[in-house]
Amino acid sequence: MDGVSVLIVDDEHLVRSGLRMLLDGSDGIRIVGEAADGEQAIARADALRPDVVLMDIRMPVLDGIGATSRIVAEHPSMRVLILTTFDADAEVLGALECGAAGFLLKDTPPRELIAAIRAAASDLMPLSPSVTRQVVSAATRGRDTMRRSLARTRLDALTAREREVADAIATGLSNAQIAAALFLSLATVKTHVGRIMEKLSAANRVQIAICVHDAGSDS
Repeated sequence: MDGVSVLIVDDEHLVRSGLRMLLDGSDGIRIVGEAADGEQAIARADALRPDVVLMDIRMPVLDGIGATSRIVAEHPSMRVLILTTFDADAEVLGALECGAAGFLLKDTPPRELIAAIRAAASDLMPLSPSVTRQVVSAATRGRDTMRRSLARTRLDALTAREREVADAIATGLSNAQIAAALFLSLATVKTHVGRIMEKLSAANRVQIAICVHDAGSDS
């Protein structure tokens, strides 16, 4: 594979051009295409099969939430990163619940944007622990008792060790950090994460974190 392939989706031509200039040719990243709305994004994701899609939220024809849902459903290995000017906006949270791998603000420094793309392509959560807690806490604030009950029922399917790993994911820890914290090998953590995703029907680590936070605490 010749680097991480990226599809840029934004309804503003200047934004797409700026991202292309910033990213194309960066070490290990290549831009394979652009799209100006959600329907174009779906068609070009089908045709180009990028590793990562940089997805705007508010677009004509079909917004980023609808496009993300379709792309993740049709291409489970494709990672969608939301680019937005709205910090923890409800629409961003909706996209995360539809399967987006993470979100970044449009004023994210170039080095962090490039690192996030690489992290997403490697199936890591491209959010810092502090941002992860902020986003997931906002996503689950005010959720009703039934949702909490359903989340707890889903988590009951996990073994005790898997629940420990899921709790660690919810705090934004990487696999390496989880391995160190729980005194496990990295390979064992990766196995646990795969089983957790399967048992929870989670598309990515963000959805695991949302489930854990939905369940809440008994304390």
